[in-house]
Amino acid sequence: MRRRDALALLGAGLIARPALAQTRTIVDSAGRKVTLPARIDRLFVAGPPASVLAYTLARDAMVGWIRTPSPAEKEFLAAPARDLPETGRLTGRGDTVSLERLVAAKPDMVLDFGSVSETFVSLADRVQSQTGIPYALIDGRFAATAASLKLAGDMLGRAERAANLAAYAEASFAMVDRVLARVPADRRPRVYLARGAEGLETGSRGSINTEIIEHAGAVNVAQGLGGSGNISNASLEQIIAWQPDIIVTLDRTFFTNVKTKPGWNQVRAVANNRVHLAPSLPWGWIDAPPSLNRLIGLRWLLSLFYPTEAGIDLRAETRGFYELFYGVVLTDEQLARLLGGTAN
Repeated sequence: MRRRDALALLGAGLIARPALAQTRTIVDSAGRKVTLPARIDRLFVAGPPASVLAYTLARDAMVGWIRTPSPAEKEFLAAPARDLPETGRLTGRGDTVSLERLVAAKPDMVLDFGSVSETFVSLADRVQSQTGIPYALIDGRFAATAASLKLAGDMLGRAERAANLAAYAEASFAMVDRVLARVPADRRPRVYLARGAEGLETGSRGSINTEIIEHAGAVNVAQGLGGSGNISNASLEQIIAWQPDIIVTLDRTFFTNVKTKPGWNQVRAVANNRVHLAPSLPWGWIDAPPSLNRLIGLRWLLSLFYPTEAGIDLRAETRGFYELFYGVVLTDEQLARLLGGTAN
């Protein structure tokens, strides 16, 4: 068959992968029945959050990354997975994977982790119909982490490992409950998330980018910017009016320069040296992407917001998380670099 004709048939959904002798049906987080092979040996990830989930649960089955990890990121990833090729992304802005390229990768399934809204259900159904490759959606809401890990573990044949990671997630959320029970509402900090080199991009209350801050019991000061749950730009005047107690930033340039930026000295958090740079390797601790990497970020935030009540040994917690989730034993020097974003 000529390549052009094959592609036409592929687009029409007429080329499917051969039926496997043994299959099983699992209901994904969107309520879709997905028929999977008995064993998952080749796993294609649809987007950034799914990359983290796949790496932590079944890195030996991954066929590639949505983008090649940078040298700085590879330092905190285990071999041989860190050297997998770039396969591109199926979801979100800048999707780069054609159906032809997906089929050529010969995956046993496609995994997505994040929203299970109708938009993503439609994409999953369409790709699955046109390629014959099972496509599963896993709920990426932070509060659903433990249940989502267990479901993904069942799908990928990694139930025991998923149970161990889910236990960590459950312990993290239980830790939050214990700490917050000892902190009255009027003692919880008002926090601003500063994104970008200027620090003016932020997530309004309810956004996926700030839900970890809100889950840690802090008050996200950004409200009324472009509607609830959105990424929006704030003005310095608004930030001064909000007067956050703490600023958490994802951007090293902003962190380094905030004290010399005109007007920022009028912000309480800056004046009191309460600006903190979130660790970001191999993935961000606040979002970037919003996936399992946020679990260590939650403990980091507790140690920032409530150091006495939480009593967290952050060095030990970080070592334990990186070994359990990423398969990496941190050196003292690596640990110091990760945790170097203390107040200016």
